[in-house]
Amino acid sequence: MDVAQFDYTLPENLIAQTPLADRAASRMLVLHRKEGRWEDREFRDLPQYLHAGDWLVLNDSKVFPCRLFGAPENLSGKVEIFLLRPLSADARQWQALVRPGRKMRVGERIVCEGGLEAEILSHAEFGERTLQFAPGPDVYEQLEQHGHVPLPPYIKRLDDPLDRHRYQTVFARERGSVAAPTAGLHFTPGILGACRVAGAGIAYVTLHVGLGTFQPLHAASVEENHLHPEFYAVSNDNAAKIRRAGRAIGVGTTSVRTMETVARSGNLTGSTDLFIYPGFEFRATGGMLTNFHLPRTSLLMLVCAFAGTELALTAYRHAVEEQYRFYSYGDCMLIL
Repeated sequence: MDVAQFDYTLPENLIAQTPLADRAASRMLVLHRKEGRWEDREFRDLPQYLHAGDWLVLNDSKVFPCRLFGAPENLSGKVEIFLLRPLSADARQWQALVRPGRKMRVGERIVCEGGLEAEILSHAEFGERTLQFAPGPDVYEQLEQHGHVPLPPYIKRLDDPLDRHRYQTVFARERGSVAAPTAGLHFTPGILGACRVAGAGIAYVTLHVGLGTFQPLHAASVEENHLHPEFYAVSNDNAAKIRRAGRAIGVGTTSVRTMETVARSGNLTGSTDLFIYPGFEFRATGGMLTNFHLPRTSLLMLVCAFAGTELALTAYRHAVEEQYRFYSYGDCMLIL
């Protein structure tokens, strides 16, 4: 398959730049796969589509302020550091993206806001760098004080204090993601309660969103692309809930990838580079709630794999015509 098959045209004005005042006020496009049809609804209607035996599967990973700005010690200009994942137990060594990358050679030191100092130790295949922070205060404490919320590049503004709260799900518990599992951003405690009243259970998985989720696909052929591994974990209790579900509804592509990884490997913790595209056989997923995704991405391919490529892309074109809000702070799609 050609990556270009998974494309659509989106006017820039439909890319949501800020969250709605009310998390649960988003619109929801409901796709019925077997019937090949959709409905324009609101996210508050989600409990109406749930019943006894359903389990919503939520990714409880927590976003941390992983973006730092600084200056190189021996060069002019500014540097942006985007921390991806810690490589040491004390969180002083990291895999990271550094911009501008070409100037940042091995041995270069960067002085960041708040006084954190990092040295570039090595380069990797897709532009990642290995960084070592100098001895000093706890790195995570410094990030909480001086780091920035990792808003995606299509949000054309700097982060603000509101993003610390809104670019985070209300059920986030396990620190480790560098991008929000955005389908979960719509939920409020009240909506979760209404889902339980409707008869659905709530199960949790953890997948720390990293480069594997949002990296661009480099090869023109779908099958030639590979995702970077991301850490996941599922407790025995939650795994049992998902196994006995009449219908396990993954909230977000990360929850779906975690469920399908466990269904194949039997391992409840580890790393996954599972790349789901049309032709994939789903073993655990009975439904999916997801936001609208960038064209030509692994996320859109996963949606097409579950909903059917023609139906999914036709529904996307309908969402454009109906002025849905797209991407991280945008509206959502329920696929049943």
